[in-house]
Amino acid sequence: MSQDSDKIYEELSAKRKKRLEELKETIAEHNPEAQFADGHDDAIMGYATDGRVIYSVNKIIKELMERDGMAGEEADEFFSFNIECAYVGDYTPIYMYEE
Repeated sequence: MSQDSDKIYEELSAKRKKRLEELKETIAEHNPEAQFADGHDDAIMGYATDGRVIYSVNKIIKELMERDGMAGEEADEFFSFNIECAYVGDYTPIYMYEE
């Protein structure tokens, strides 16, 4: 990448990180008991009216593949058994599939 491209990428990354931190703060203010899926902040889409955090399944699976080096099928299986099925109380996150 050129220096201009690097700078643009860094600015966009910083804005996204700031937006996610602000979103997490808003969720925590709205519902202090909200549960977050550790290590998947980049997949947060928002929150529901009942205060549960909403995550993108597609983004979580992409993270598992890119960050953790899993193959597609392995990431799907890991998500299904270790994340999606985990019940952590009344404010267990919602996982949204995008078509």
